[in-house]
Amino acid sequence: MRMNKKYSCLPAEEKGIHIINIRAIEDIGYDQHESTLLNSLSKNPDADCKYGLYFRDGKRKVDYILVYHYKKSSAGRTLTRRVHHNDSSARSTKQDQPLPGKGVQLEMGESEPHVDYHEDDKRFRREEYEGNLVEAGLELERDEDTKIHGVGFVKIHAPWNVLCREAEFLKLKMPTKKMYQINQTHGLLKKINSVIQKITEPIQPKVAEHKPQTVKRLSYPFSREKQHLFDLSDRDSFFDSKTRSTIVYEILKRTTCTKAKYSMGITSLLANGVYSAAYPLHDGDYEGENVEPNDRKLLCEEWASYGVFYKYQPIDLVRKYFGEKIGLYFAWLGVYTQMLIPASIVGIIVFLYGCATVDENIPSMEMCDQRNNITMCPLCDRTCSYWKMSSACATARASHLFDNPATVFFSVFMALWAATFMEHWKRKQMRLNYRWDLTGFEEEEDHPRAEYEAKVLEKSLRKEHKHKETDKEKLTWKDRFPAYLTNFVGIIFMVGLTFAIVFGVIIYRISTAAALAISSTPSGRSSVRVTVTATAVIINLVVIIILDEVYGCIARWLTQIEVPKTDKNFEERLIFKAFLLKFVNAYTPIFYVAFFKGRFVGRPGDYVYIFHSFRMEECAPGGCLMELCIQLSIIMLGKQLIQNNLFEIGIPKMKKFIRYMKLKRRRSLDHEEHVKKKQRYEVDYNLEPFAGLTPEYMEMIIQFGFVTLFVASFPLAPLFALLNNIIEIRLDAKKFVTELRRPVAVRAKDIGIWYNILRGIGKLAVIINAFVISFTSDFIPRLVYLYMYSENGTMHGFVNHTLSSFNVSDFQAGTAPNDPMDLGYEVQICRYKDYREPPWSENKYDISKDFWAVLAARLAFVIVFQNLVMFMSDFVDWIIPDIPKDISQQIHKEKVLMVEVFMREEQGKLQMLETWKDKDKKKGENCNNHSPRLSRSHSGSLSSCHSYPLDV
Repeated sequence: MRMNKKYSCLPAEEKGIHIINIRAIEDIGYDQHESTLLNSLSKNPDADCKYGLYFRDGKRKVDYILVYHYKKSSAGRTLTRRVHHNDSSARSTKQDQPLPGKGVQLEMGESEPHVDYHEDDKRFRREEYEGNLVEAGLELERDEDTKIHGVGFVKIHAPWNVLCREAEFLKLKMPTKKMYQINQTHGLLKKINSVIQKITEPIQPKVAEHKPQTVKRLSYPFSREKQHLFDLSDRDSFFDSKTRSTIVYEILKRTTCTKAKYSMGITSLLANGVYSAAYPLHDGDYEGENVEPNDRKLLCEEWASYGVFYKYQPIDLVRKYFGEKIGLYFAWLGVYTQMLIPASIVGIIVFLYGCATVDENIPSMEMCDQRNNITMCPLCDRTCSYWKMSSACATARASHLFDNPATVFFSVFMALWAATFMEHWKRKQMRLNYRWDLTGFEEEEDHPRAEYEAKVLEKSLRKEHKHKETDKEKLTWKDRFPAYLTNFVGIIFMVGLTFAIVFGVIIYRISTAAALAISSTPSGRSSVRVTVTATAVIINLVVIIILDEVYGCIARWLTQIEVPKTDKNFEERLIFKAFLLKFVNAYTPIFYVAFFKGRFVGRPGDYVYIFHSFRMEECAPGGCLMELCIQLSIIMLGKQLIQNNLFEIGIPKMKKFIRYMKLKRRRSLDHEEHVKKKQRYEVDYNLEPFAGLTPEYMEMIIQFGFVTLFVASFPLAPLFALLNNIIEIRLDAKKFVTELRRPVAVRAKDIGIWYNILRGIGKLAVIINAFVISFTSDFIPRLVYLYMYSENGTMHGFVNHTLSSFNVSDFQAGTAPNDPMDLGYEVQICRYKDYREPPWSENKYDISKDFWAVLAARLAFVIVFQNLVMFMSDFVDWIIPDIPKDISQQIHKEKVLMVEVFMREEQGKLQMLETWKDKDKKKGENCNNHSPRLSRSHSGSLSSCHSYPLDV
């Protein structure tokens, strides 16, 4: 067996003793009192390195961590394995040596430990990869003496020269020495801004980054040749921890391991289990006594706490700690939440208007008036009997709360709100780009993913096997055709499954309504509709939550088999599939109630049946809008409460508890490890890995759909969204700060494909609300009756106008009520909601001309509403500039100042050259004035005279 390497964590010169031999003596079971004595004579090394934030020398900062699993030898537990790479020469000199003491050589009778070739292969790959990292300039230190059994850590530090080199490659904009004054407002605007600042001061976070700035440093892409432009007085803080980890991650991605005949980067090594995790470290602890001040602790106090829910977010500090991509997500979420405030206020006003006018609504008053004595036709065959319209009085009054003229205004308002929100976000985004020095940033093509490289390798090996010449291979559409076909079939199947489940719920509603109608109690019969609607919506909610998780996994699998080339392509394709499936899943039940329920029921005596036994559902006499409101509110609130909040809180807590129990079981095997304090990288390893922003964006986009798509039926949707988001921001913040490993900072100048999805939902919302107002609500029939059929210009008689008559003698055989005398009298004519000819007409039960008049008005409203609102939205889009005027001026000012800096630099160079030329000319003249004898005897002086400018 090959022996393990034993390297010192500190240079041997600092202690004056051979530390390698001391480590070896500890490993072979030497008396523990000696090691205890040595430890008592020295300082605590863990405290020197701030418990894992620095290397063991306490000077070099840990920028990144690689984690791997290893199997300890059965002969004895290895107490310490720390490997410290300084350079390539250190690797060659610190090789395995025979160590003094007992137990080094195996006895002849001892059985050799079992050889695990798979583990050896992983170890060889790690050794080669880490050697390549050292050649790239990084410094490594290994630690296997941890509290986590069988887990080793490789600490990575990027020295100054590597940081400068990579910053230049990545074109990172860094602040220069040049500072300039930011343009300030004057006059009335300045007074208004000062008043606003004083008013909003209590809700501003107490962080330095959030204070308004009057000066700004000029930024320029870092260049090693122009280091004099940058303020390098404090090199340790010039590149912050976010930037350092980004630089190291770029090196990790492009550094390869060529073992096993193919190239592997860090993503491939993670996928193949060579390393189990890779992450940057958090800045320190966020709670506890004697915790040093750090950005993480500040974020926990001023951002990730429910006690500061009323404050603005410290977005600049979030960006400084987590990077631009995560900073943009929380900035977008903050803007969206702020914009929900006016929408919520208007929605509450609309709802209160409905409450205030419910007693003045003539149609609902007519429905509740028992003197009208309107007898309605049965809601189902045989078991259902005739019923009084006045029994639906509560439903009619409740419908007016959401179906009134103010909802039309609210629909127009929300369409304009969506357009204003998008423009406001674009302007906010430009401000952040200017503040974060991203104005000239362009995303470069990312490194190929590990799965893509593996597929390309497999393709090239097949061609080599067939003795074909292979150029640089890439995957074509022919290679991906089976995956594309699987994607198409899979998505169609999932959409069909959603429709089938909704159809199953429809069957449940119909059968349950018929079963409850048999109830002999009048109260039971009167609450049939509410009971069926509520239970069906709850079933829909449970199915939606389950299918959301299933569809998320299926969308990821479908994207993986496509093998996209880069992480950006993978993310965009995953977002498209997941959004499509989750959109269909969340909104299909709502679309059914809004546009299909009650449209295809037929009429008494000629109903439409499913499977020849189930009659299609009808809308209530007050319309389907109330049921749509119930459906939308329960699904929206239930989804936000259960999926967005309980899942986000409960599942991470459960995973954390499971990990804690596993670690507790391991620690019980080793009491000594349990006593030691954890290093920072051990604590972070026990946190949840960062899974990306797609789930966070997805839940907010679906919520945005609930707020905009069917807002005509539920004006309180913005209010509930606002309350949810106030909690969501702090919940997500707490999750990022305390429960997740620190993600790698990613530069981004926008929110990517999500902006296009938001714009698409905004456009779709205009069309859907137009159809909801015209076809689902009674707004258009009321207008038609008021202006075409009303005798006195009021709504009196509207209910009677919308009801058609049916002669009970025309029931089909076996469909008439079993108890026709249930109301206490014999019924000859019953009424049903439709526009049809009466039974005494020549064309009885045919569609009447009133139906066509109402249909024409509905279609005309859709066209006018859609075009008018679209025009107004585009006008808002056009009138609000994408870039704020002051920001465009500042960007222009930065360009001018940068040109001035370089012009001054060039002028300084020219002046220096002219000075050197003058000195050279004067020296030449002085040398020519010397006598020839003096010149010959002092030839060395003459030559030095001419060489002086070159030395300078």
